[in-house]
Amino acid sequence: MSLQKARIKAFEDLLGQDVINMGQLQKLAFNGVPEEKGLRSLVWKILLHYLPQEKDAWQSTLLKKRQLYQQFIDEIIVSPGGPSDHPLNISPDSSWSVYFKDNEVLLQIDKDVRRLCPDINFFQSATEFPCLEIVNSNGVKRLHKRVEQSVLSYSTLERRGLGVATLSNEIRRSSSVTSGDYTPLNEGCEAHWEVVERMLFLYAKLNPGQGYVQGMNEIIGPIYHTFACDTNKDYRKFAEADCFFCFTNLMAEIRDFFIRTLDETESGINYMMTKLCECLKKNDRDISERLERQELRPQYYSFRWLTLLLSQEFSLPDVERIWDSLFADSHRFNFLIYICCAMILLVRNNLLSGDFASNVKLLQNFPPMDVSLILNKAVDISKT
Repeated sequence: MSLQKARIKAFEDLLGQDVINMGQLQKLAFNGVPEEKGLRSLVWKILLHYLPQEKDAWQSTLLKKRQLYQQFIDEIIVSPGGPSDHPLNISPDSSWSVYFKDNEVLLQIDKDVRRLCPDINFFQSATEFPCLEIVNSNGVKRLHKRVEQSVLSYSTLERRGLGVATLSNEIRRSSSVTSGDYTPLNEGCEAHWEVVERMLFLYAKLNPGQGYVQGMNEIIGPIYHTFACDTNKDYRKFAEADCFFCFTNLMAEIRDFFIRTLDETESGINYMMTKLCECLKKNDRDISERLERQELRPQYYSFRWLTLLLSQEFSLPDVERIWDSLFADSHRFNFLIYICCAMILLVRNNLLSGDFASNVKLLQNFPPMDVSLILNKAVDISKT
């Protein structure tokens, strides 16, 4: 039996048990989950605590969550009950005020999702399972249409000097909303980026304390891609709902990275960057001192690595492989520190001979490298 077949069998045996042994699953997934037979898609659902360990509860969990998601779509997007008061009502609680605020968020999401993973054509291609109430509404219910219309109505209101609400600079600057890379598909069809846009808008509406922060599109993208490419058609059909809840669970763990006021707390991003510096110093004092002397601070390169879980540093297949290990880490995101440290150590010679400018450039545009080299190095570091 080939090594890959043996790995697939090991996963199938483990997932075939009545109660999934989480420790064993983490151990197995840490070394990479095969894409075959929808295994990665299923394992991620368990590791992200969307599916319970008790197998006989899977069906009822999925049914309940998918119905709930459909309810979110119906209530927030399909028939949100539209603004009922006067558009010039300046009260912050007015439904028009909320509508305009939503549109500002939507504009940012729209811009971000149209640029998702441009090196593959997945996100601009059509989903097999479009949201029918939305794609067959003559454009009325489509979020990107709403963005286009809101930009038009903002500019009309501005021209008339009505000045409804205070317009964000973002909207003022955005004279053309379709400047993104991806264009919407025709009536009846829906591209994958439009599905991602809907999930992020719903997330922002349902989490008003946090809302949407730029970069969340890079976190949701690989999860959605994994679920939408599942070999099991029943799972593919509900990729959107399943992805939404897995993303929500993941964000509950890393949301503090995105909240500026928590930067200095133990769950904040500065704490993570400090841990990375300590890890580097422990494993290679020369490199650590070199970067310190050059005043090459971790904010210049590792802020993005850590907040976006390396999703922008590697190709999508490599990101998904890295995330197998991150999601399987029982001390979630400790291993992320080791991976980042490994990346720096693997380019140490260049860093030792480079000046500040070339070193910043190197770390901000990490060179292509076999991801297993990085992961193996990270495992070595984790044992020191």
